Amino acid sequence: MRALDKIAPASSTQFAVSVDPSARVRENFAVAVPNPIFILPFVLLLGAMAFAPVMAPRWWAKHYAKVALGLGAVTAGIYFFWLHDTASLGHAAHEYLSFITLVGSLFVVSGGIHIGVRGTAKPLANVLFLLAGALLANLLGTTGAAMLLIRPWMQMNKNRVAAHHLVFFIFIIANIGGCLTPVGDPPLFLGYLQGVPFWWVTRNCWPMWLVGVGGLLTIFYGLDKIHFIRTARPAPENETVRGGWQFSGWSNLLFLAVILGAVFVEHPPFLREGLMLAAALGSYFTTKQKIHAANNFNFHPLTEVAVLFAGIFSTMPPALAWLNAHAAALLGDQPSPGVFFWGTGVLSSGLDNAPTYLGFLSALLGVTGAPDVAALLGQHAGQVVALSVGAVFFGAASYIGNGPNFMVKAIAEQNGVPMPSFMAFLLKFTGPFLLPVLIAVWLLFFRS
Repeated sequence: MRALDKIAPASSTQFAVSVDPSARVRENFAVAVPNPIFILPFVLLLGAMAFAPVMAPRWWAKHYAKVALGLGAVTAGIYFFWLHDTASLGHAAHEYLSFITLVGSLFVVSGGIHIGVRGTAKPLANVLFLLAGALLANLLGTTGAAMLLIRPWMQMNKNRVAAHHLVFFIFIIANIGGCLTPVGDPPLFLGYLQGVPFWWVTRNCWPMWLVGVGGLLTIFYGLDKIHFIRTARPAPENETVRGGWQFSGWSNLLFLAVILGAVFVEHPPFLREGLMLAAALGSYFTTKQKIHAANNFNFHPLTEVAVLFAGIFSTMPPALAWLNAHAAALLGDQPSPGVFFWGTGVLSSGLDNAPTYLGFLSALLGVTGAPDVAALLGQHAGQVVALSVGAVFFGAASYIGNGPNFMVKAIAEQNGVPMPSFMAFLLKFTGPFLLPVLIAVWLLFFRS
């Protein structure tokens, strides 16, 4: 079995990179794997995000920035002064810049688009909305679709919006819905850049998409039907969601197109981020104030996400380096598709799903001896499908599994919708509702 070549971790939003499809995942930066003890700041940060909002909410609200940035500074200091590894620090900084530029620009532009809805949506209308959002995620990406649709989703359920509305929005639109095209979710786009044909994902992943989205929509309908009966009275016909849609801020669709087009820009460096920033500024200064007021738009959700993910990106490099160095040894000589589904998935829920995807793809090349991705698809397509679906589906399992998850949480809380804490998300929603769907996907497609 070949040793795993280390690869550079890629964030969930840095789609466009210069790639030699046959060699990119074997790229070796020749940086020593740090001592596992250096992963401790990352673990402490995840623990703080999970427990502090529940055990000490006021303290956390006041000091979360100090905790996140302080732990990030510890890891940065270790890399700079102890390991003398400025390359990894620079790479993490660039990844963070790409992440926050994309998420921030989409946040600003979507804040300039107001979709007004009258009345209270019935459960069936909600299911159709989520299904449409899942399909749209394959065109705009999960981040683009989530940022565009989160406000009208809350508006159409404003009289009875609850945590399950937002959590299933994260499950379906911000994650699993984007499994049909490389544009849909970052791990799949990285696979495309490394030689996976564009329509290969559609041809091979649509059965899993149907089971995943269909299963979650079925569960959501049952939950929402019960909630609707308990909390809402049927709205008069002239106040129902049907026919009550109003759209404002059409010009921002142009800025949205600029951002999505910029994702594909590779050269020169930072042109992609510059285009996104220009689109965000253009949107912000040309959008009418009444549209921002209707969306209750301000920068607080973006600030919270920027601070917390600065800490995550700063503390994550040791964990990614350890994964890249040991994944092949953990997988064994002949790993089954199920190993890749659960291995990629579980780690994607705690790490960013894009670098996790790259790590396991590199491990698969190592253990199979395939000379390139094209040969890998011909001989081990089942494993590639499994790690692709695992990365996308498990990105929904926690707030930090995929970029838009935490942004949805922050926007919801800003609009007065109480969201579950990190641990409550796992215990009340991921475990009871998402996990059975993941098990069903495994049993149907990846068990053997």
